[in-house]
Order: sequence, then structure tokens, then C-alpha cells
Amino acid sequence: MKTILVADDELGIRDLYSDTFKEAGYNVLLAKTGAECLDLVSKNTVDLIILDIHLPDINGMLLLEKLSKELDKKAPPVILNSAHAGYESNSKAWLAEQYLVKSGNLDELKETVNKIVNR
Repeated sequence: MKTILVADDELGIRDLYSDTFKEAGYNVLLAKTGAECLDLVSKNTVDLIILDIHLPDINGMLLLEKLSKELDKKAPPVILNSAHAGYESNSKAWLAEQYLVKSGNLDELKETVNKIVNR
């Protein structure tokens, strides 16, 4: 079973994504801070991270850079997921596999997750 880590400070988003991806057959880990995300990645085999840009303790772009530097080739792919458009032009966003703006319609997110995890 593939494992997805959802790092988002909003409980509603974490719950929605958790329910959605568990229903689709994934194991789902949840983090509400960057520190929790790093801890979970260090202790678990994670196949994909869905990462919010606005976390309470660290900016998601900085966390993405930290994951890339610390884990190098062992870093799981990351989908940057934000309620705000415009970050995709930030050079640090290029470290992510995909940048998606949050939406009430999860079809694009589910399709992107499946494509990345199953390649």
C-alpha cells in the first residue's frame, strides 16, 4: 500500500484529503506543521507528500527545499498545494513535482496523486 503524507495546517483539509485518499486505497499520514512533516518522513516510507505552502512553523517552500537538500534522491515527490495562485513562478516551487491550487473539486489532485505514485 502506497503512503501519502498530507502536511496542512487546516484540520478540514487534512480530514478531507485523509478520507479521500484512504477511500482510494492509500495509507495516509497527517502533519499540521513542518516539524511534524519532517518527523513523519524520517520515520516512515512516504511515497508522496501533499504540502501546503502556509504552515505555522515554516513556509512550505522552505520545507520543500529542506527536504530536497536533506534527503537528496531519497526525498519523496511533493505536490505543492496552496489556496493562493502565483507561487508556481517561485524558483523553489520547481523542486516540486506539481503545483496545484486548492479547489473544492478534488479530481485534479486525485489524478495527479495517482499519476505520480503509480509511475
